[in-house]
Amino acid sequence: MNKNSVLAWSMVVALGGFLFGFDTAVISGAEKAIQKFWELSVFEHGLTISIALIGTVIGSLLGAKPSDRFGRKNTLYFVAAAYLLSSLGTAFANNWIIFLVFRFLGGLGVGISSVTAPIYISEVSPADRRGKLVGLFQFNVVLGILLSYLSNYLISQTGEDSWRLMLGVQAVPSLLFLILIRFIPESPRWLILHRNDLTRAKSILDIIDPLNSVKELQTIQASAHTNTGKQESLFSGHYRTPILLAGMFAFFNQVSGINAIIYYAPRIFEMAGLGAHTSLLSTVGIGVINFVFTLAAINVIDKVGRRTLMLIGSFGLISSLLLVAFSFNNAAQSGFSIPVYIMIFIAFFAFSQGAVIWVFISEIFPNSVRAKGQTLGSSTHWVMAAAIAFCFPYFAEKLGGQTTFLFFATMMVCQLIFVWKFMPETKGRSLEQIETNLITH
Repeated sequence: MNKNSVLAWSMVVALGGFLFGFDTAVISGAEKAIQKFWELSVFEHGLTISIALIGTVIGSLLGAKPSDRFGRKNTLYFVAAAYLLSSLGTAFANNWIIFLVFRFLGGLGVGISSVTAPIYISEVSPADRRGKLVGLFQFNVVLGILLSYLSNYLISQTGEDSWRLMLGVQAVPSLLFLILIRFIPESPRWLILHRNDLTRAKSILDIIDPLNSVKELQTIQASAHTNTGKQESLFSGHYRTPILLAGMFAFFNQVSGINAIIYYAPRIFEMAGLGAHTSLLSTVGIGVINFVFTLAAINVIDKVGRRTLMLIGSFGLISSLLLVAFSFNNAAQSGFSIPVYIMIFIAFFAFSQGAVIWVFISEIFPNSVRAKGQTLGSSTHWVMAAAIAFCFPYFAEKLGGQTTFLFFATMMVCQLIFVWKFMPETKGRSLEQIETNLITH
């Protein structure tokens, strides 16, 4: 019963991940129609596509403040409302500026969700299942991406204004998310650290782990006492190790080229010589591979560990990116080899970086600065995502596919060294045990 309660809470919050993935990828199927409908210039079109990413960066930078001040649960209410208003607003927008405002609002929701949702799940999860439960967030991200690709493909055949329905259909899961948040409790760690509400925290800990709830309560209180006076300054000597780990982890996540592929998959496949229709259908294949291997990863992450998945993934990413790069050297004769190699890349990414990032970053910071630490990792991730998405078309055109993907492969060699030399294993340990090992007192 207790396990089912924690699983149910995690699944509700992970709906924020589904909306995160759907909102991020849905624009790929609508962007050409939007450009034509609003008669946008190249600059205006670029701003229209990137405005949600700008909102995401700002949302991720601001995410710690509402999460710490108002609570994880209340912040998730805002996220759900932002997704709902964004989907309806963009679907019914009657001018371009209004459209931009609502896309920006959706981006804010994505950014704040990427901070708050993993924190909440990590704070209510038992140590032996934390990886799998936080992994539900990433699982829902890729499910959202997959269903947005599939939805775009199906809706694209409904008529000239199909782009409005593509964007508006997100209102249904957004409303469901908004309703279901009412049935989850607040994070017990937030209640202790920010409200000193031991009674409510104890009642929630009793549901999570009734046999160890008293001990868990005492451990959290001890952690809060140890960090008294250090809450205001994340960038101090005490937290240099988790800061380095979170920043580098988020950096390598994006210089793998993952978001360039997610945002520009049809364009990449057309560069490889595929037709436009085949290219659009191939994005559904990317979504399926991403989904399947993320599911596989979250089912083994608590058994084999975060570091092992990252080592396996790094070797696979290096190999697949090199294969893509050298295939571009003779794209005309390569046939379907580039899409195949990209799907192998997606498989290794989903099995490693994709599944591990939100779990690992949510674990390595102490209770007192977890929201700020998650903000650091998330904002680094999204700043890099925006930079890669902005620069990829230029470098792909000027340098060609081979050089661009060789750069990504080189970055993954650096990631392998980082994981091998610096990344600690966190599986099966409580958040307070991880804190003891990583924080310099």
